[in-house]
Amino acid sequence: MTTVLPQKSGTYTFASQPRPVQQRKKYREPTENIGGDGLYGNIMYDRRIVRGNTYAQHTLPASAQPDPIEMQRQQEIRRRNIARKRAREQLKPKSPEPLEGRKHIDVQTELYLEELSDRVEEADVDCQTDMFLDRPPTPLFIPAKTGMDVATQIYEGDLFDFDLEVKPILEVLVGKTVEQALLEVMEEEELANLRAQQRAFEELRNAEVVETQRLEEQERRHREEKERRMKQQREVLKKERETAEKIAARAFAQSYLADLVPSVFGTLSDNGYFYDPVERDVENGFMPWIMDEVEKEINKSLLGRTMLDAIIRDVVMARAAAYFKLEQSQRDAERIAQAAQALLDQQMQGDDTDKVEGVDETEVVAESRPETAPDTGAPAEGDGEEGGGEAAEDDE
Repeated sequence: MTTVLPQKSGTYTFASQPRPVQQRKKYREPTENIGGDGLYGNIMYDRRIVRGNTYAQHTLPASAQPDPIEMQRQQEIRRRNIARKRAREQLKPKSPEPLEGRKHIDVQTELYLEELSDRVEEADVDCQTDMFLDRPPTPLFIPAKTGMDVATQIYEGDLFDFDLEVKPILEVLVGKTVEQALLEVMEEEELANLRAQQRAFEELRNAEVVETQRLEEQERRHREEKERRMKQQREVLKKERETAEKIAARAFAQSYLADLVPSVFGTLSDNGYFYDPVERDVENGFMPWIMDEVEKEINKSLLGRTMLDAIIRDVVMARAAAYFKLEQSQRDAERIAQAAQALLDQQMQGDDTDKVEGVDETEVVAESRPETAPDTGAPAEGDGEEGGGEAAEDDE
């Protein structure tokens, strides 16, 4: 018994339930059937094994009856081959029939003539051989005599008495002859009885056959009469049915064709076969053209909007970069101012004047300049204000 596991993620899985292993005997039974459920078999009892000469042997299929479709196909192929051969023979050019008193003969058409003769050339050749002598007959083998000769004298009547010994033989011969004669007489009587019984049986059978033929002929006449009557009745019913169908069809056709023309014109009008030329021209010519033109204008407007959005995006990005640079320059200016202020404070206090004098103001500014500042140097406060003013104008 098998079971089908539920499908998981669209995959079909099949498994069989566990079952115990069948118990098999250690030795097989001597009377076990050859065609049983065992895992072995004797090919001597297998009907599929062909014995004898298999050369050019046509073995029948497993089923005794051949396939009628295959036989019909082979007959059709054979018939076609015969017809094709006959047609080829008919189409083959032939010599006309000879005139009366004449006949066709073979004529040489080679480049070199050869003498044709019905007589075969012969030549006699003799060869003399030595005469063989007959072999003399082989003498009979007579073994050499050994031992001593011994003789015994037997008088007449000592071993066999003809009158006494012939009686049982004669009784057997006479008995067998009489018995055979009786058997032959009984066989003749039995054969005569069998012939008489056979003649009586043949007469009875002939009478039964004649009666059977008479009854069959009577049954055939009754059947033919019945079939003729049934055929006549069927023809009458068929004619009546055809007449009724013709009448019904004529009535239906009249009722159906009564309002055919108005319904046809109405259907054609509803389906649009009768239309206004101006309206159809507007629908098929003007409306598609106007829709194409509108689509072109919409595409142009969409393209202009797309280009304007791209320009605005580029301008905004450029201004954002300028604002970032301005902010960095302002931060650098503030750092420079703070550094200068710190330097002035140190000078005013007078602490470490020599160190302060050796320090270049540009180096302080360079050390305080951030890495992101431009290489052209920090702009002045006035320049920053002017840049701020330009940025403000751009914003406006």
